[in-house]
Amino acid sequence: MFKPVTLSLLPLLVSNHLGVMLQPVKAQTPPAPINTPKSICASQVGAAIDAVVNQPQFKRSRWGILIKALSSEQNLYSRDAQKYFIPASNTKLLTTAAALQQLGANFRFRTSIYQNGNDVFTLIGRGDPSFGETQLQTLAQQLKQKGVTQIQKLIADNTYIQGDIVHPTWQWEDVQSDYGAPVNSFIVNQNIFGLELRPQAVGETPQLIWKDNNESRQWLVINRSVTVAQTQPSNINISRDLTGKILRIEGQLAANSEPYVVDLPVVDPDYYFLRRFRAALATENITLGQTLVTPGITNQQEVASIESPPLFELVIETNQNSNNLYAEALLRALAVQEPKQRNQNTADVGLQVLQKSLTQLGVDPTGYQLVDGSGLSRRNLITPEALVQTLQGMAKSPVANAYRASLPIAGKSGTLASRLRNTPAEGIVQAKTGTLRGAVSLSGYMNPPQYESMVFSIMVNQSEQPASVLRQGIDEIVVLLTQLQRC
Repeated sequence: MFKPVTLSLLPLLVSNHLGVMLQPVKAQTPPAPINTPKSICASQVGAAIDAVVNQPQFKRSRWGILIKALSSEQNLYSRDAQKYFIPASNTKLLTTAAALQQLGANFRFRTSIYQNGNDVFTLIGRGDPSFGETQLQTLAQQLKQKGVTQIQKLIADNTYIQGDIVHPTWQWEDVQSDYGAPVNSFIVNQNIFGLELRPQAVGETPQLIWKDNNESRQWLVINRSVTVAQTQPSNINISRDLTGKILRIEGQLAANSEPYVVDLPVVDPDYYFLRRFRAALATENITLGQTLVTPGITNQQEVASIESPPLFELVIETNQNSNNLYAEALLRALAVQEPKQRNQNTADVGLQVLQKSLTQLGVDPTGYQLVDGSGLSRRNLITPEALVQTLQGMAKSPVANAYRASLPIAGKSGTLASRLRNTPAEGIVQAKTGTLRGAVSLSGYMNPPQYESMVFSIMVNQSEQPASVLRQGIDEIVVLLTQLQRC
């Protein structure tokens, strides 16, 4: 999970402010080149991996590793493979596997508008994570084509997804970041809004530019930042009142520097969606009167609708770019076929369906404990064995190609685009990354040129080392595995 800024937040339910900070960038020493033997026999793998794990920088780190041939139950290497680890975004491997198994690769989210009569309409969102401005405009155009010129009242029915819009165990810095945006029935633009600060002459206040001018009307802005000499470091702090009233900007921005760009999660997704839809309707000369969020009337006539891309495309975005909002939306979609009960938590129902689906796939249900679908929570626990079981089971499933195609390719795409370049692993490893502070993981498939296809899970927890150092150790293991040959 990419974290572009350093953040601070008091708990959502008891506090008032949220902060985004831009700190001076410090030069980092590039990691040393990965040195591995040109070839290695299966009998040498254990000693070679142990040599990596036992390096001095990892003496306080906890490793969990399982490596198998894809079509075999025999372990090539195992270290604490049945013990729990915080998986970070490797959680998405389970979420997307269950979604593809349960919903099918061609499942689509549907957003609908129904007419009640007397210029009263009901808008029903069903948690489409891909929904954006283009889709809003399409709905408005459909209404215009039906002869709609006025909506006296628009009811936004948000009951399709129930429960917390952000998980209560997510950390403060995550809840306030674009990668920790809220998830509910209504999602537009991934439930984030953007702004930028542009430096002015030295001593002047940087100019605040909103990506969405409508959103600027929701805030009282107190901009106390200042433009400083271009030789000075930039240090910007943005704090906002969680009720969506006050935006405070403090710090300094170097003259002639690039604009400081930040995306923030919306406070109330329902009304953010309605504001954006009002703007879309206006471009089609459709006037919108009262809006409210409440359960709609049943048995209405659908007058406009739009569907998401098929699930296999959404899964690609989820795993390639480690998109947390997509993963959380897919988790909630797993509950779509379950009987609805009042005040139930849709995400919890999704977790129950996930467990049933993975059990059918051959994954030991005692091998994981999940509380969310993205991996942002540190209360998620997964064993390397459960991840390998998931990968092996999906390799035999009817949706195997869609699942594997969703994984980043070493040195080529997604979150692995800049990793393992110019190594023997480039292009032959497909794996899901995972990163939280002190917890880094990589699990997936590889096709060594001189050995059979393999499946692996490598997890590191309880480490004080930076993520870059932990990734370096993981990558050393991956590269040596690509050098395997039959001896």
